[in-house]
This record gives sequence, C-alpha cells and structure tokens, in this order.
Amino acid sequence: MATLELIGFGSTGWGAFLLLGALLTLCVTATALAIGAVLGAIIAAAKLSSNVVLVTTGHIYTTVFRGVPELLIIYLIYFGGSSAVTAIGQSMGYEGFLGLPSFAAGALAVGIISGAYQAEVYRGAYNAISKGELEAASAIGMHRGLRFRRIIIPQVLRLAIPGLGNVWQLSLKDSALISVTGLAELMRSSQVAAGSTRQYFLFYIVGGALYLILTSLSDRAFNGAERKANRSMPASAMGQA
Repeated sequence: MATLELIGFGSTGWGAFLLLGALLTLCVTATALAIGAVLGAIIAAAKLSSNVVLVTTGHIYTTVFRGVPELLIIYLIYFGGSSAVTAIGQSMGYEGFLGLPSFAAGALAVGIISGAYQAEVYRGAYNAISKGELEAASAIGMHRGLRFRRIIIPQVLRLAIPGLGNVWQLSLKDSALISVTGLAELMRSSQVAAGSTRQYFLFYIVGGALYLILTSLSDRAFNGAERKANRSMPASAMGQA
C-alpha cells in the first residue's frame, strides 16, 4: 500500500485517526495545564507566605513532583487510584474492578506535575514585581484586595507567560506517557497505526512531525500572548519589571 494512502484520509488511511489523537493530546494537555494552574497558584502562595508549615509543604510538593519520574506518577494515579476506587466500590457492595477514566487520570497526573513547575513560575513572577510599585499602591490607600487585583495579578500573569509556555511544552510531551493507560492520544494512535500496518518507521515519524507542529504552533501562540501583554502594560510598569 502506498505511503500516501496509509497516512491519508481514505478508507484505508490513518490520517483522521492520527489527527483525532493530536486533538485529544491538546485536550488532555489543556486540562492538565488548568489543573496545574490552580495547584501552582496555591503552592506558590504557600511558598511566599511567612508560615513555616506552608513554606515547608510547598517545598516538599515542588521537590517531590519535579524529582519523581513522570511515568511513575501516572502509574500511581491511574493504577493506585483505580485500586482505591475498586476498594471503595467493594465496600459498598459492588463487584469487579472499577478503573479510573484514562483521560481524567492522565490529566490529573500531568496536572499535578505541571503544578509543581507552575508554582515556581508564579513565585518567580511575583518576586520580579517592583517592590516600589507595591509600596506606592499601599501609600495611596489601596486595600489588599484591590492591590492584588489591580497590580499583582496583571503583573504576575504578564511575567509568567514565558515560563508558562515552557510548562505547556513540557506537559504536551508528558502527555505521550498517558498512552500507558490506553488513552488514544497522539502517541497511542501512532502505536496503533504502526502495529496494525507494520509500518513502524513511517507512523512514528508522522507522530513526531505532528508533535513538532503542535509545539511550534504553541510556541508562536505564547510568544504572541507575551508581546500583546507587554504592549498592554504602561511604559512605567515595563521599566520597573
């Protein structure tokens, strides 16, 4: 069978299957990034606090989830979580194995990993805010909530964009590991297509090319967002950052 037919969109082609896998990869990565954003913000706030317990907890979280292999975390969430759900189900009278949905388990695992990296991005962005700007806000009578909404959040988001772009790329590549749970994302789709046709080199090359396209488009999107955010900031704030 011709190469173009194999990667095409006809009845014998795998093109649509691979594109669906790429779309699922984007969905699981976006979900993981959203989960990581919530966790990262909480951990960053903990590490920036003056409470020793919170600071220590934040350090433990970032150290563990940046140091333990991503695949191990995915195994722990998927298989460990499934075992826990099965045990709970059996205690309530259900029989058999109850597995976690592959998408949910994979997104949660990558999100937890992403949260560890995003915490450091947010912490670094906060520390980069000019202290004089915060002092000036206090001097003119801005209460804590207004200062947080008007100064801290806009500045942190602007300064965090480059780092978040790197975290997105990391999560996008980590999503390939979710294939071990059976989720038909891009890596798994490439494996299925390669195994079904015995054209391993072809489909892994195509899968790699699709990953490169996704990362390249993502990089351009984050660079565009950074330029837009910088243009929207007053010149004085740009000079102080």
